[in-house]
Amino acid sequence: MENKSNLTINAEVLEDMATIAVKEVEGVAGLAEKGVDLKNVLNRGKIFKAVHVTEKNGAVALDIHIKIYQSANAKTVAEAVQQSVKEKLQSMTGNAITRVDVTVADLEADPQQ
Repeated sequence: MENKSNLTINAEVLEDMATIAVKEVEGVAGLAEKGVDLKNVLNRGKIFKAVHVTEKNGAVALDIHIKIYQSANAKTVAEAVQQSVKEKLQSMTGNAITRVDVTVADLEADPQQ
């Protein structure tokens, strides 16, 4: 008798996991905040989300919009976000993370030290 089990993780849970991983990266000020993208709402019925997950056949792709501190190097931070999200989600879910697209959408003043 073969024992097959299926594990399904809700896309919103994956988004929450990715959000935590993003916020741990040095230089990230937070997730980008954007109002309703009227074009997307009319064309696809979607409201803007800073972290969007697409899953197909167990493979996961993410689209992430972040804001960084002014003193941060955008390329370095974006690459660190990609690596952090991919490693953490793969280790937590066992699913293959096929793509992590990061958009630096905004800048924020450096925190007072």
